[in-house]
Amino acid sequence: MNDPIIANAQRHFAELVRAQLERCEKMKTTQEQLDYRALKPLIIGFCWGDGIGPIISQETERVLKSILKDEIASGRVEFRTIAGLTIENRAKQMKAIPDDVLQELKACHVILKAPTTTPEKGGPYPNIESANVAMRRELDLFANVRPVKIPQEGVDWMFFRENTEGEYVLGSKGFAAGDDVTFDFKVITRPGAERIIRMAFDYARKNNINTVTVVTKANVVKTTDGLFLEVADQVAQDFPGIKWEGWYIDIMTAKLIDPKRRTQFRVMVMPNLYGDILTDEAAEMQGGVGTAGSANIGTRYAMFEAIHGSAPRMISEGRGQYADPSSLIKAAGMMLNHIGYIEQADKLQKALEICTQFEKKMTITGRDTGVTGREFCDYILKKMGSADLDEKYQSYI
Repeated sequence: MNDPIIANAQRHFAELVRAQLERCEKMKTTQEQLDYRALKPLIIGFCWGDGIGPIISQETERVLKSILKDEIASGRVEFRTIAGLTIENRAKQMKAIPDDVLQELKACHVILKAPTTTPEKGGPYPNIESANVAMRRELDLFANVRPVKIPQEGVDWMFFRENTEGEYVLGSKGFAAGDDVTFDFKVITRPGAERIIRMAFDYARKNNINTVTVVTKANVVKTTDGLFLEVADQVAQDFPGIKWEGWYIDIMTAKLIDPKRRTQFRVMVMPNLYGDILTDEAAEMQGGVGTAGSANIGTRYAMFEAIHGSAPRMISEGRGQYADPSSLIKAAGMMLNHIGYIEQADKLQKALEICTQFEKKMTITGRDTGVTGREFCDYILKKMGSADLDEKYQSYI
């Protein structure tokens, strides 16, 4: 009596396998990285997002326009606001990224993105796919790169999270086999694993770091995570002088909060879900997910974002002005570094660290017990403009 269910499952899985084989072949064709400094104009797309997104976007835009004032005036840099990536528009069109919005995104060279709402089953919006997941897939943003620094504790981590595979890439492709059994899927491909692992090793080599930590659960999830470890061993052969070690995700979450061990980790690379978990834990240690930015990098496109959500409760409770813009401002700093404005990015990063981790003359609590995002942004801009910024930073570290 279960034959129709099994036949349907076979058809469903065959389609998934076919699509992933095609994607795998496409990944094997290489594209050249853009030379951002040769572009005129270099187009920065700005997605203001949902909830607190527009509020923290305004502050981040103030910072960027201050830093890039001359470049904007000369026409070398151009900002474009992409307004259609709101939950209302996505729900209306029943698409994670509406077609016209996707074309706007593809017309940009880099994208700065505020948080967007991801609907869930039973919520007020249709249960459409995450805009983040869709954007990473459509623009092939395979590397999610997240730095976490706690200088006073000797912590300096760089996480490389695979962005287009794992559990998330097929998150909306699961199915129910009758009323009692449901399936979701995980996929790891050899070229997908290789490009993220190679990026991590390359970063380690360029920064004189001699160890790369590969995080999986290969003792239980043997086929997919096993392939990830196999590829790590193969890639390591091209990087003599850099050793690699494997850690399981469960014990890794514990060791990140172990003061005796955590300073020994520098570069970590992992599949999608594990990276999502581990980087949120790391960000919380740094000062909360509101303090962490994230880069999503491909060969043609790059997108930079805050790692936290859209915080609809803050808006419904009238607390939006107290939202912390630090995460999106940090993402903007990562973007500046990526497009070649290294000195400006360094200056912004130092000002952020002084304001959020050392001086702490202003505190954001998300409520009227702390300062507003506008006041905190003023604090950062003032610090960036101070003549003794470098000297002050060195005195703290």
